[in-house]
Amino acid sequence: QVQLVESGGGSVQSGGSLRLSCAVSGYTYSTNYMGWFRQAPGKEREGVAALKRGPSTTYAESVKGRFTISQDNANNTLYLQMNSLKPEDTGMYYCAAPSPRRWYPTPPMSPGQYDYWGQGTQVTVSS
Repeated sequence: QVQLVESGGGSVQSGGSLRLSCAVSGYTYSTNYMGWFRQAPGKEREGVAALKRGPSTTYAESVKGRFTISQDNANNTLYLQMNSLKPEDTGMYYCAAPSPRRWYPTPPMSPGQYDYWGQGTQVTVSS
């Protein structure tokens, strides 16, 4: 059974940094891609960053230059380094992974392109 467990969220002031981690277990294959999403209260879940084997990455325009997605294959962990945080970055952050049947030419950023989700970790940025 695939499990994704996020950690590293917290409360920081504007301009601060956080590093999110996602521990992955239960896979019997190597994932083709993985992603980070976030959801603010009253808003839809949106893609933040995605990473595809190659590697190649995709970022939301709002986080480009501030966030970095990376993966440690030896430890089966996905990371999201978040710098220069802004209040609008506040939300629940989720990592996600696909089933083996999925493949896309570029790292996908739509929730519908993922099948497995973690429980989320809260990020709160105060001004």
